[in-house]
Amino acid sequence: MELRQLGRSGVRVSRLALGTMTWGRDTDEHEAAEQLRFFLDEGGNFIDTATIYGNGDAERVLGGLIGVMVPRDQVVIATKAGISFRGGDRIVDNSRTSLIADLDRSLTHLRSAYVDLWQIHAWDERTPLEEVLSALDYAVSTGRARYAGISNFAGWQLARAVTLQNPIFGKAQIISTQNEYSLLNRRIEREILPASIELGVGVLAWSPLGRGVLTGKYRSGLPSDSRGASPHFSSFIEPYLDERSRKIVEALIVAADGLGLSPMEVSLAWVRDRQGVCSAIIGARTGAQLRGALSAESVTLPVLVREALDEISAN
Repeated sequence: MELRQLGRSGVRVSRLALGTMTWGRDTDEHEAAEQLRFFLDEGGNFIDTATIYGNGDAERVLGGLIGVMVPRDQVVIATKAGISFRGGDRIVDNSRTSLIADLDRSLTHLRSAYVDLWQIHAWDERTPLEEVLSALDYAVSTGRARYAGISNFAGWQLARAVTLQNPIFGKAQIISTQNEYSLLNRRIEREILPASIELGVGVLAWSPLGRGVLTGKYRSGLPSDSRGASPHFSSFIEPYLDERSRKIVEALIVAADGLGLSPMEVSLAWVRDRQGVCSAIIGARTGAQLRGALSAESVTLPVLVREALDEISAN
């Protein structure tokens, strides 16, 4: 699998990344091990997780596999901090105390002395940005994290954070931003993507398959074994089951049929090769789904197909 430089850093990551959001919940340890084995065999090296995934179970499952299936120094592990659920409510807390506590929990779960990329999971309007960023400095200076990143920040928030973290002044440089990006959601093209390119920040695209909708599985309804039918993810999928999304999916299927490919392969190739994108994160529930997604590695879309998809999916 092709490796790409992540932002203005020395770390190189596979252009398709293994996401672990379902690990420890919908994906058990055996299925996770199968996914990791196949991903590594295909040349992947970049694995994304978060403290909140499965309330820590995703990191625990991953931690039990690293060192057994692959040496720690042969993979790039990224995790995220700052989000928790309390009493059923989603809480964003980017105070220095909370962030560092999350990081230490992640290291315990992962059974590792460090993470390769530590990301602030979301913007916290209640905590001063300078305090949030001081946690990144602490993590990198103490060796708990090799690199620092952000996730789900708006364009101006990204620009402000990156500017404050100028390495010339001894700050932990922000090398990446993780944001949703797919044919169904191109909002980052307005500000985030141009800002990232200008500032030298690598873009990590989450949900490049439009939360699974771009696979075409929801064309005829809601499959009982799909995330859309899951109590954990139904509200996550529902926004992309509208008429606009349906038209994009139908055009995608026509393009895929014409190329002799699957909608999944075409969708991933489209995102993966957008300017500024360093890696597209695949969050498969099963090993079979992951194998289908990784087949996109060999796909390069013709210019005319890419342009047609650009037009039909324009926001």
